[in-house]
Amino acid sequence: MMLSAKGITRSFGELQILKGIDLEIAEGEVVSIVGSSGAGKTTLLQILGTLDKPNSGQLLLNGKDPFSLTSTQLSRFRNQSIGFIFQFHQLLPEFTAAENVMLPALIAGMNKSDARQRAIELIEVIGLKHRADHRPSELSGGEQQRIAVCRALVNKPSVVFADEPSGNLDSANSEELHKLFFELREKFNQTFIIVTHNETLAGMADRRLVMRDGLIVQ
Repeated sequence: MMLSAKGITRSFGELQILKGIDLEIAEGEVVSIVGSSGAGKTTLLQILGTLDKPNSGQLLLNGKDPFSLTSTQLSRFRNQSIGFIFQFHQLLPEFTAAENVMLPALIAGMNKSDARQRAIELIEVIGLKHRADHRPSELSGGEQQRIAVCRALVNKPSVVFADEPSGNLDSANSEELHKLFFELREKFNQTFIIVTHNETLAGMADRRLVMRDGLIVQ
């Protein structure tokens, strides 16, 4: 299994958000996680993505326990093994599309020309090569989110976590983004774990997991 979680719990004070999550994800799988607000979806995603630590339980990514690493090692592991896509693209406004995509590669130590080449290759895959040197303010919302997808992919991560990736897009751009995930899976065998309220996207996934009250119920 590419990702394995066992007995994951998370509390904030007296409030228990996750009550023992067991989950296995295979390489190249597209998995959606749905559930009402407060079910624990984002908390689970943050723990699987190593942005937060569980109170108990075990997480293995490609057989490695990320929570056994030092903070410096964990930052490096996260940069090289995990991609993130958020509801709001979080592109840096002062940089071009290509420069935004390059950033994680530069942080990983790739030289600038190789990082730019990799960024341009990805931007070409999503059909926006002609927009590579535009700043985010010159791109539509759908284009900005697709650039954010490229940024998540630039270091060839084992898994990409997406939190409401189409939540800020109109229906046409949402549909394009949803198709893109599956095209990228076909092209790169990319694994995606997607928290979404969008039932169309959830239904397209290989598996649709439902969370309720801190547990996966189906």
